Amino acid sequence: MIFIIMIALVIYFVLIAWTWQSLGFIEKNKKVVFIIVGIIIMYAITWIIYQITKVGVEYPNEEMKNSIQNILVAIFTGINGMIIMPQIGKMLDKINEDEMKKQEFTKKLIILMIVFVISIMIEIGYMKDTQQGIVKIYHTMQ
Repeated sequence: MIFIIMIALVIYFVLIAWTWQSLGFIEKNKKVVFIIVGIIIMYAITWIIYQITKVGVEYPNEEMKNSIQNILVAIFTGINGMIIMPQIGKMLDKINEDEMKKQEFTKKLIILMIVFVISIMIEIGYMKDTQQGIVKIYHTMQ
């Protein structure tokens, strides 16, 4: 369990550092708000994905279900954040520095959202398989 927590911490450290760097010369307080709001949005999206994927997975008890939910949502929130937050941050910095027009931003954002939706579709299958695998391992250990 400590290993999983350490991995999650590394994921979040990389996410925050990468996003902070990508935001460039934007004011520090705006960077903090962007990162906090971004992580909250990524958490909400990941929580919804988990809720979709847990359907049909029969956990032996509620405690195990809650533990698996917390672990998967925490780790995948960080991963989802790394897919999208630094890229949006870099685009916002370019707008802030007048290196990108809003029309170009909109086009790049749409492409990024398409990539994100594709990654979510892959994640749904992976998260479902992960839950089923954990439950299977649990049953074989009994």
